[in-house]
Amino acid sequence: MTATATRPQDAASPAARAKRAPKRERQGAAWVFLSPWVIGATVLTLLPMAVSLYLSFTDYDMFDAPQWVGFRNYTQMFTEDPRYWRSVITTLTYVVIAVPFQLVLALAVAIALKSVKRGKGFYRSAFYAPSLLGASMSIALVWRAIFNDGGTVDNLLSGVGIDIGGWINKPGWAILSVALLTIWQFGAPMVIFLAGLQQIPAELYEAAAVDGASWWRQFRSITIPMLSPVLFFNLVLQMIQAFQVFTPAFAVSAGKGGPADSTLVYTLYLYDRAFTASHMGYASAMAWALLLAIGVVTAVLFRTSRAWVFYANDNNEGAR
Repeated sequence: MTATATRPQDAASPAARAKRAPKRERQGAAWVFLSPWVIGATVLTLLPMAVSLYLSFTDYDMFDAPQWVGFRNYTQMFTEDPRYWRSVITTLTYVVIAVPFQLVLALAVAIALKSVKRGKGFYRSAFYAPSLLGASMSIALVWRAIFNDGGTVDNLLSGVGIDIGGWINKPGWAILSVALLTIWQFGAPMVIFLAGLQQIPAELYEAAAVDGASWWRQFRSITIPMLSPVLFFNLVLQMIQAFQVFTPAFAVSAGKGGPADSTLVYTLYLYDRAFTASHMGYASAMAWALLLAIGVVTAVLFRTSRAWVFYANDNNEGAR
């Protein structure tokens, strides 16, 4: 007697294959539409990051082949380069000045615009415009002229008896002029604050007014807690952008970071190492150190947000 061959029970039947075909077709269509983003992210982001990480462990001047040096760039950066630490201190000073004042001004303007009945769209666009223009080199050069010797600020202060001179030529004032350009670009966080304010129920303010709460008490007990997620979002976003500031410092100091390295922010020194000194390997190490620093700061902000960010579905227990 010969054994008869049996068909495997797990073999897919034609009906099952036909049923799975539409799903595969949908997945294929999805990848077709996603392919421009995938290709762009790979070619323009992931691949350059991988190359930069490799170069950070090499001695590379953009003309000769990279020479592997291990952690020498990182060791030199942290232990042998005083200008590196000056750039770190200058950047931290800039962040501490620019970010809080920008957010305070953005929130103040947003609160004022919330009560405007007519022309709100015009004022919102007018206040938002500096955020679109301020990052350009042309505006930065105008800013340099305003704060230079004999500029607008110098003339105004001299007219009231305050003879400081041009801010960009004074080591103690130059970084302040750079920070003011960032503070002036408060339009983007202002629009986000305004959207958040419009989502706060008016009944909360009405109940507080009935109980006799002052404007300050309403602001402290209603506005800030209800707006805390938006405040946190703006804080993280502006903090990340502030650590990467480049154009204002480059324009104000003519790319030198002066006077006395007072405007030598981190990215400006990175640019100097990469394209002026042709130390591309060292600059790549600086770039990765900046990435890690921003990641640590962002992680700390997320961790501490549990104590002060309020979400309506958290039953007053803070952010999760």
